Amino acid sequence: MSDRVRIGVVGAGSISVRGILPHLAQEDVQGRVQITAICDPVPGRAQAAVDRFRGTAAFERYEDLLACGEVDAVTIASPIGVHYEQGKLAIEHGVHVHFNKTMTTTVDEADELIELASQRGVKLVASPGQMLRPGFREIRRLILDGALGTLTWAVTGAAFGRYHEEESVRHGDDMLSNINPAWYFRRPGGGPLYDMTVYGLHALTGILGPAKQVTAFSGVRIHEREFRGEMLPCDMDDNTLIVLDFGNALYAFVYGVAAGRLRDTWGPVVFGTKGAISGGQLNGEPIDYPGRELEVEYKGPNASLPHVVGPHRSMQEAHVYEDIMQLVDWIREDKPTIVTAEHARHVIEIFDAAYRSAQTGQAQTLRTTFEPISI
Repeated sequence: MSDRVRIGVVGAGSISVRGILPHLAQEDVQGRVQITAICDPVPGRAQAAVDRFRGTAAFERYEDLLACGEVDAVTIASPIGVHYEQGKLAIEHGVHVHFNKTMTTTVDEADELIELASQRGVKLVASPGQMLRPGFREIRRLILDGALGTLTWAVTGAAFGRYHEEESVRHGDDMLSNINPAWYFRRPGGGPLYDMTVYGLHALTGILGPAKQVTAFSGVRIHEREFRGEMLPCDMDDNTLIVLDFGNALYAFVYGVAAGRLRDTWGPVVFGTKGAISGGQLNGEPIDYPGRELEVEYKGPNASLPHVVGPHRSMQEAHVYEDIMQLVDWIREDKPTIVTAEHARHVIEIFDAAYRSAQTGQAQTLRTTFEPISI
């Protein structure tokens, strides 16, 4: 392998067009990573992406991308419901994998990919890498140091609203700006848990450590959505309320809902006997950490991520670019990342168990764990 990682982008949908491809096409990364292939099943879309974003080859079939022999790694940006199959095929070809959230939809699938990757010597990075953010690492340090006293409970979650229907790539007339969001609302892999709540839950478990048990209610609240005059059927649960048990009577409320979110819960809110951490503040006072001034200047937490420099700070989806570059560094420098597949698997098991709990009416004991970052 040369010093430059040859990467294939799997899917030329919203996250690729708004985030992955613009970042990887920037001049400052060309010495480290090169887009050698893009694939998308919509005829003409991959070629349109190649033409716009410094790509080399376009494919409609994922199997053809892997067979071309011109990729060292792939970033899988297809609908979540096909991530397991596509990840497995890449591993079988000896190709390293970055999964855009979420890696799989079930814990058994995640187990299989992690074991297979270990057998084949393939590196896996599974977004989202929330604990790369210095703010979350500082929150974990403060809690371990006793800043909140005895922890009592926490909350995190997200709401769909009409975010996906209103993205900038949905309402144009060309191949890269008229992307239909229907998959977000369908089984398998749709719904707000895998797509949005995954961020807060990665942060919450990254801060507190692995959970032990799950209880949940879940169902479909909105059965049809309108998009550009078309009615989209919705059969994936879009209203899920979860209680997590971390042991010793420490609980967390986690939600992924059709609409209506609680303030500041995209990043976890944590309560204890000495107060609360919420919205980047400890008991109403800003938490200081390296890079906070950049986050204030650029009005968002992505600006403090290690690879998000220069023009990347002003671009969409910079956190996705960061996770990809974690894999690039690992391949080039044999430098493992803290964005581990084991952490992703634990979050996936929480979602998987929540749906089972809702179906059975019984609490579900979790069997996976991961090693939280050292502070």
